[in-house]
Amino acid sequence: MYSAIAANKRKTWLIIACFAVLVAGLGWIAGQLLKQPYFTYAALIGAAVWALIQYFAAAKIALTVNGAKEVTKKDAPQLYRTVENLTIATGMPMPKIYIIDDPALNAFATGRDPQHAVVAATTGLLAVMDDTELEAVMAHELGHVKNYDIRVMMIVFGLVSAIGFIADLLTHFLWFGDDEDRSPVMLIVALVAGLLAPFLAMLIQLAVSRRREYLADSTGAMTTRYPEGLARALEKIRDSGSAMRRQSTSTAHLFFANPLKGKSLARLFSTHPPIDERIRRLREMGSHL
Repeated sequence: MYSAIAANKRKTWLIIACFAVLVAGLGWIAGQLLKQPYFTYAALIGAAVWALIQYFAAAKIALTVNGAKEVTKKDAPQLYRTVENLTIATGMPMPKIYIIDDPALNAFATGRDPQHAVVAATTGLLAVMDDTELEAVMAHELGHVKNYDIRVMMIVFGLVSAIGFIADLLTHFLWFGDDEDRSPVMLIVALVAGLLAPFLAMLIQLAVSRRREYLADSTGAMTTRYPEGLARALEKIRDSGSAMRRQSTSTAHLFFANPLKGKSLARLFSTHPPIDERIRRLREMGSHL
């Protein structure tokens, strides 16, 4: 498990490098169109600043977007006690606890590190899960905190939004800029880059999100020493639904299960692996414990 956490930290830098290449490429193309060679550096600096802002502000944004409200032990004794017991058992700092008034069965964790973490659960999840299943779900979310997934995803979220902004600017330059003295080849390259860059950024984000869900499942199951509890929780979520009333694609990757509506092609681009596959892996894990 410790090797997986170390690998997560190493992959963070690889992810940042991939996004930096995308940003630099978009900046270079925009610079060629504007005949401003220094635009590449401006794009890199701007993206870095934006990602840094998101790193510190994204948690609050995610909580606000999803209508989460902070609660105390008196407000939500079952949830608070469950999280408190898990943090004591794992030696982790106690995160802030939030509740989302939504019938969907879901939860999420966010923040920039274990010292500034937040866990949230929906009222639907609290109403349906028994103590063992709730503990399993919260252990999964604390697994994201322990594995520093929350930090990775905050950085990725900032860089994805920066790439989308630069791609929009590039498209604007294509449609409203001066076409004189522009190479037709460069115009085609710019058009293709403007369309594909956000898609490539999204694919990187999806790959990162899915891999970290499997790791958090394993971390949570190791914490409780009972993978079946998380498997049962996933079965209830599969049967009852995890789609939230508030739909936000920008924070979908943070949730325990896919919070978005939609089937078929939308499933292909889900930030979460298939629930049945997660259940299968957990039960296979349980057979070896």
